[in-house]
Amino acid sequence: MTVAYPVYIKKSDDMYAVCVPDFDGFTQGKDFCDAMKMARDYIGGMIVGPKGDETNLPEPSSPEQAAEKMKRADDWYSDGTMTYIDVDVEAHRALVRNLSVKKNCTLPYWLEQMAEEAGVNFSQVLQEALKQKLEIA
Repeated sequence: MTVAYPVYIKKSDDMYAVCVPDFDGFTQGKDFCDAMKMARDYIGGMIVGPKGDETNLPEPSSPEQAAEKMKRADDWYSDGTMTYIDVDVEAHRALVRNLSVKKNCTLPYWLEQMAEEAGVNFSQVLQEALKQKLEIA
């Protein structure tokens, strides 16, 4: 599923400011293309929660509705360029689900030393052990 939301992009000094009225959010980019990329990432992050499932999605605004929201929310952006940013929800979900997270782990010093000497990859061992414990193939 692909969704498209309106955004306003406006040049400000040495960057491009972005307003996403349907999510009451803001981001920025180094240039116009980067601003579009950052808007896509922002919208994707709002759509796909930390568990990789869609949150309650607001209906994308029409150009007229977006302009009205801009007048009420932050008029500074209203003379920026309005465009729609599309987000492939499935692709963004896959990206979020495959992000690595850092976990702190405590183990006895002697065991850590032996594992280091043996060249053990701690992350790999932990992943394998968790998959086994959770009975994940």
